[in-house]
Amino acid sequence: MPVPEMALTPVKSLHWEVYPPMSARRVYCTPVLQPGLLYVLGGCSENGMPLDSAEVLDLETQQWSALPPLPTARAGASAVALGNRVLVMGGMDAQQSPLASVEVYNPDEGKWERKNDLEQASMGITSVEKDGTVYALGGMGADTTPQALVRIYEPTKDQWLPLTSMPTPRYGAGSFLRGNKIYVLGGRQGKLPVTAFEAFDLETKSWVRFPCIPSRRAFSSCAATERSFFSLGGLQQPGPHNFYARPHFVSTMEKYDLDQGVWLKPTRSSRMREKRADFVAGCLGGRVIAAGGLGNEPSPLASVECYNPLKRRWEYMPPLPTPRCSCASVQTLNMLFLIGGVSQGPSDAVEALCLRESV
Repeated sequence: MPVPEMALTPVKSLHWEVYPPMSARRVYCTPVLQPGLLYVLGGCSENGMPLDSAEVLDLETQQWSALPPLPTARAGASAVALGNRVLVMGGMDAQQSPLASVEVYNPDEGKWERKNDLEQASMGITSVEKDGTVYALGGMGADTTPQALVRIYEPTKDQWLPLTSMPTPRYGAGSFLRGNKIYVLGGRQGKLPVTAFEAFDLETKSWVRFPCIPSRRAFSSCAATERSFFSLGGLQQPGPHNFYARPHFVSTMEKYDLDQGVWLKPTRSSRMREKRADFVAGCLGGRVIAAGGLGNEPSPLASVECYNPLKRRWEYMPPLPTPRCSCASVQTLNMLFLIGGVSQGPSDAVEALCLRESV
């Protein structure tokens, strides 16, 4: 359940929890949260090869357990929780080609099971689970073309069915489930960042277009509260008016207000404290969080900041225990996990920014 917009908790109620490292250093891995458990699937190793390793962290005992290897080694896959099972789809193989294979881990049996493939191979799918049904949106195909595909998976039938395609083909988009809509924000088409903002209505099975993200930035991050969406930071590409300028990191924050139906005009104070790209964003305690990434430093950033919507400004927070970029992330109501990524090479770090129940 999303945090209400004005339920603002003090900064001191947020702290970093450092978990034992993963068994393998990895980037572009795929995390899935189950109650009390964090699954980490696949990813890319230090030699650039996709991994078949899968492991699970018991969040209470802080113990890792190795799972049977993935039937298909993959990096950049998409995954969702289905009851107590985990479904993983797509991603990239050792030849850097997208995958169509779909596999499900059943903890009761302790094994992986192959399921019906996606109709088209895809990496960079964004996926959402609602009421036991999986929605897989977009992706990049074998010819590197961005896809507009929307596929629905019904586990009881082991069947993928097509739905109305996205108005804008893309991969690596941000997706947020709010009520009966899946909001899809940003993403990429090859090297070009996408500014389209669209939502799929699960009742009418149709797409709604919203005003585009005002500025085009690569490696930006998205976050959402209950009534607002945020597009943060990134690498600003030179435009037609300044064609010879170099790409540069930005501290941009653009906020879309669902109630007003507009992107709010940014102010000087609404900019992040630091220019950053390829970082993790999330929302905890009514605050928007920006952690790590790359900036105007030779190594990844340790800095973490949060946006205070009441004061309308960013505030620094305790830094990342392990500075890194390209992290996988996953969030609960009270925890924002940063998993793996790149520090001086692929990282095995797992850390979570946690909201204390009471202060």
